[in-house]
Amino acid sequence: MFKTTTLSIAPDWEKIEGVREEVAKFLSDNGLQRDLKDTIVMVISELLENSIKYGSFLGKDQEVRVYIEISSSYIVVEVCNPIDDSCLPNLKKMDRMIQWVRGYQDPFEAYVQRLKLVSRKPFEDKESGLGLVRVAYEGDVTLDFISSKDSLTVSALKSLSTN
Repeated sequence: MFKTTTLSIAPDWEKIEGVREEVAKFLSDNGLQRDLKDTIVMVISELLENSIKYGSFLGKDQEVRVYIEISSSYIVVEVCNPIDDSCLPNLKKMDRMIQWVRGYQDPFEAYVQRLKLVSRKPFEDKESGLGLVRVAYEGDVTLDFISSKDSLTVSALKSLSTN
């Protein structure tokens, strides 16, 4: 049996806390324990922040969509936002980062390596590139994305199996 919810919000930093609260309630209402609930809320928060930061919201009615699906063996989170050609450099960076993280057997190894790289960067360089690596490691999720001409969907798959 699948349980799903979809939220649509304006691309406004002020709205993120409300999404966290709605997601936490949905997860609690569906029996997720606190640690797992907190993990999924963190994953959604990070993906939502990236969506607002890197999306292209030119129309006043454009929104970010958050989709959650819970099954007995996994949780899928998807965050979808509009994009345009100006987003291409960030999409390429994101693709490289996701592929880089997937190149490691364990996301912890990728996280440690990324921390080492960040520690060698000049202080003035404000971009750490830790966001997606942190999501993969701390959330213990597999990241992926699908882009089309006008939208980007980033997904995180959390396995619930105890293997």
